[in-house]
Amino acid sequence: MKQLFQHSATTHGVTVRVAVNFLPEQSRIEAGKWFWVYHIRIENGSDQTLQLLSRHWRITDGHGAVNLVDGEGVVGETPVLAPGHSHDYVSGCPLATAHGSMEGYYTFRIHAGAREGDMIRVAIPHFALAAPATAG
Repeated sequence: MKQLFQHSATTHGVTVRVAVNFLPEQSRIEAGKWFWVYHIRIENGSDQTLQLLSRHWRITDGHGAVNLVDGEGVVGETPVLAPGHSHDYVSGCPLATAHGSMEGYYTFRIHAGAREGDMIRVAIPHFALAAPATAG
């Protein structure tokens, strides 16, 4: 099945694409828990080899409450991306409201060349988390 990426952002030649889907089978709406899964593709369009070191997420729920999440790598990995290569991963986000949003950035280290060791920040595009309307 071909994934349809709905959002993208490019920083320093690195493109981050996001596809997000609401998962009713993982949600417990009667208990106030909604769940989304998101697929991210990171494409290195730069001329540098990069290693993804960390992620920073800003997750906002439908009441405006903000949760900041920082961590090493993505889903337990710190991939190295040569020029022209990409990395895909899938993760999920629970919320206590039927709507919200996510955005953030990755921190990469330049892995080789004249700028080896330099850090760059790559934007993760803002995307909405929106559950379909449910019958009351």
